[in-house]
Amino acid sequence: MTAGTTKCTIKQAFKWQRRPAACVLLLALSVILLPSVMRAQSGDKPAKEKQEGTTKLRIEVTAGDEGKPVESASVYVRYTQGRKLGKDKKIEQNWKTNRDGIIKVSEVPRGSVMIQVIAAGWKTFGQWYDMDQDEQTVKIRLQKPPRWY
Repeated sequence: MTAGTTKCTIKQAFKWQRRPAACVLLLALSVILLPSVMRAQSGDKPAKEKQEGTTKLRIEVTAGDEGKPVESASVYVRYTQGRKLGKDKKIEQNWKTNRDGIIKVSEVPRGSVMIQVIAAGWKTFGQWYDMDQDEQTVKIRLQKPPRWY
């Protein structure tokens, strides 16, 4: 290397001092982009884990005095999740029971959950439940509808 080359790089360094906005921008981009570049190079992907504070919900729907399972009953599960722009995000899921009168809902946040069941020939059911365990089973028995005269 010659002395002239060294002077040239020093001059370039001094040019950056004259442009503080460019230095700040370059520094900000390196701070923002560096972690994502490092993660991409290492091949690590964030694992999708079970959300903390959720419940695996199993709902069993039976009807009548015998407790027969109700097939193809509509089951609505309603709850609020997180806050978005100062408002609660309301979630509603609709399910149909299988032959055994059972549905499984994989991820429901802990807290109050509304479960509503509608089946042909049976009185509509709706009630709030508190989810406070990792796995929870809710047994619902539908009643006969009132007689109309």
